[in-house]
Amino acid sequence: MSKTKFYLAALILVTGISSFGASIDHIQNYTPEYGANPAQQGAINRNTSVYFNPAGLMRLEDGTYLRAGIQYAYGKETMTYKGKEYSADLGAPVPNLALYTKNKERTWFWTFGGLGGGGDLKYDDGVAGIGVLEDVINMDLGIAKVRAKDLGSSAEGSNMYIQSTLGRAWDINDKVSVSLAGRVVRGSRLLKGHLNAELNTTVFGKENSLPIEAEIDSERTAWGFGGQFGLNYAATERLNIGMRYDTTVRMNFKADADEKKASLLGKELGFSDFFPEYADGRKVRRDLPALLALGASYKMTDSWTTFVGGNYYFNESAKIDKKANPNHDIEYDNGWEVSLGSEYWLNKKWAWMIGANYSDTGAHKDTFSDVEYALDSFMAGTGVKYRPDESMEWIVSYNHYWYDSAKGNFTEKYPGKALENQNYKKKISSVGLGFTKKI
Repeated sequence: MSKTKFYLAALILVTGISSFGASIDHIQNYTPEYGANPAQQGAINRNTSVYFNPAGLMRLEDGTYLRAGIQYAYGKETMTYKGKEYSADLGAPVPNLALYTKNKERTWFWTFGGLGGGGDLKYDDGVAGIGVLEDVINMDLGIAKVRAKDLGSSAEGSNMYIQSTLGRAWDINDKVSVSLAGRVVRGSRLLKGHLNAELNTTVFGKENSLPIEAEIDSERTAWGFGGQFGLNYAATERLNIGMRYDTTVRMNFKADADEKKASLLGKELGFSDFFPEYADGRKVRRDLPALLALGASYKMTDSWTTFVGGNYYFNESAKIDKKANPNHDIEYDNGWEVSLGSEYWLNKKWAWMIGANYSDTGAHKDTFSDVEYALDSFMAGTGVKYRPDESMEWIVSYNHYWYDSAKGNFTEKYPGKALENQNYKKKISSVGLGFTKKI
């Protein structure tokens, strides 16, 4: 790397736009009930089976069902370097809508809602990459000194994936049912960055200042298509087992960008030189990995049901911004998560739910940057169901994510400098409200 590009690389490091919850880009909080009990893979109920166990819809009563809900995720994502904190507040609504009709022969179902992403994040005071620039660039050569100073840089990013799924479920026999569906996905990944800094040089006592200013406003968008396969086995009147496989959604993102590059030592360099997937007109694959979900529910009593479930994400077989920059390919391991849950009906109208989930995203420190950092997490949630009559059900839920903090790789990226590794943290909660109506 040339010295000029090395200088600017230290300056141009931008916002965190990773997803919250389950995996690299995937989320699993398709419905508010997930927030109270995330172990929905083997559940049979009006609110969640259409999303998590569609083959299990054949175990419900005949009829047409409409369900809708909204969740709101809020919290803070933080980077720390040498004791200084760079943070952004998260506020992300997650809507969902479903319609399905079931008879003795088949069920037709349709869902709409969030599939991945992490909302919008704005770092008004810059990011950790800005903080490290003074340590990276500052040099004292005796007769000449070079100093870098941030004058007020900022960054903002978001990513969002919306899906619509249409499918059908049917019985194989009185215990086994299957489902088949097609899915369309719209993805959007936004990056806005403003670099405002200066290089101060002193040669033989004479001081000079060189302003460095760069900007980018880039949105990457893509359409993708995938399939979904489901299997449900009603082993006994109390035990039910569900399985779902979501295929890889191939997404070829194209960037639409306005960019102003910085002029430094006779070179013009900008954000897109270090994050080429955001360069205007650039097309780069970033797939949603395939997902295998498996779970079970067991009725301990007529009032109490327990749940267990797990997901496995095939990250290694998906193309996730590979070949955008051959020198900086992002490699992820496969990810997984496991969930437990419980639902207890206090009476004919009210039920209490509780659950927990642990997620290993498959991301390691070499994948972390100010662009994204997918941290492992533990989630716990609770909520209530209210059933005013046999045709209507309401749900209110709350959950909180405890994320593992993780170190970055500044000391490896810039060897020989007096640096510390940056530290990444997240703190996110969500509330949800939903209803299901048999019409």
